[in-house]
This record gives sequence, structure tokens and C-alpha cells, in this order.
Amino acid sequence: MNEGLELRHHTAEEAAGLIDRLVELYLTVYANGGEFHSEDRYRRQLAGHMQRDGWDLVTATVGGELVGYIYGFPLPAETRWWGGIQEPIPAGFTDEDGKRTFAISELMVAPGWRRRGIAKSLHDELLAGRTEDRATLLAEPDNTAAQAAYRSWGWQKITMLRPGWDHAPTYDVMVKQVSQTVRVDPL
Repeated sequence: MNEGLELRHHTAEEAAGLIDRLVELYLTVYANGGEFHSEDRYRRQLAGHMQRDGWDLVTATVGGELVGYIYGFPLPAETRWWGGIQEPIPAGFTDEDGKRTFAISELMVAPGWRRRGIAKSLHDELLAGRTEDRATLLAEPDNTAAQAAYRSWGWQKITMLRPGWDHAPTYDVMVKQVSQTVRVDPL
């Protein structure tokens, strides 16, 4: 079903030449997304995220055509990721140290390439070998296809969050255990 599918990791430096293609796919996927999903806002988001330590992009191409991508980065100790989170949340849930949580910011597949397992392949490739304890992502509550996929891949909804950006929607905060390594704090 995915004959010719190529997955490739890119650092921010390597991805610099792909920005227009990434934005083009984003605008296709969010064609009716309103002001929040504008080209200008997404270019700013992408530029800011690419500066994060540990930023990683995985692209999916078929015959050189970009059909999907996913990217994320580890959350630093002083992160704004959790700004706008709704209570109640488990004690210590938003505590970060740069090694605890990997945040997936975007996962998208071109409309004509959906329902072929590409999103799952991208997801698994990005998270394979991660050393963080957990991963997190923000999912739109009314995106039933994405919600069903995330649940089937082991994600759990914890609460909701509305980022402080202009026109930002409220998202479901989802979390998944990633690392099988158990860190033990010294006594």
C-alpha cells in the first residue's frame, strides 16, 4: 500500500530548504482553518520551533513528492508549552527538565494520501529511539479521525489546553509513554 514511501529525518539546518514545501502542505491540510491556520502564523511557528534544541522533522515522500510530515522537540525546563492548561491535572504534570517530555507539534498527511498508514509510519519513526519518558501532543477535539488514531496508538487524553496565541482553539492534551527506561532519582 505504501510502495515507494520514504521516511527521512531532518535537522533544522537540513530542513531549511524544505520550508516552502512544508508550509504548502500545511496550507493544503488546513485549507479551511481560518485565521489561526494562516501562512504567516505557521511560518513564524515553524521558524520558532526549528530553533529548539533537539528539533526533529520526519518527512514522508513518494517519488520525491512530499506526502506528509511530523516534527517535535524536547520540552525545556522553562517551557511555555503548558501555558493555558486546564485544571485538574496530576501533581507535577507540567514539570519539565529538558529530558522528560518530547512534544509533537505537527503531524499531517496530504488529503490524497490518507488512510494508508502514512501518519502511523511517521509517528512511529519520530518516536523510535526517543529517550524522553513521555511524549505529548495537542489534538483538536472535533478531529475524530485523528482522535481515533491517537487512541489506537496508545495516547491518552489528560486534560484540555488553550494556547495564548491569537485565534488559537482549545485542544485535548494527549500523552503517551515513550521510553522504556526508568529513571531513578537519587535519595
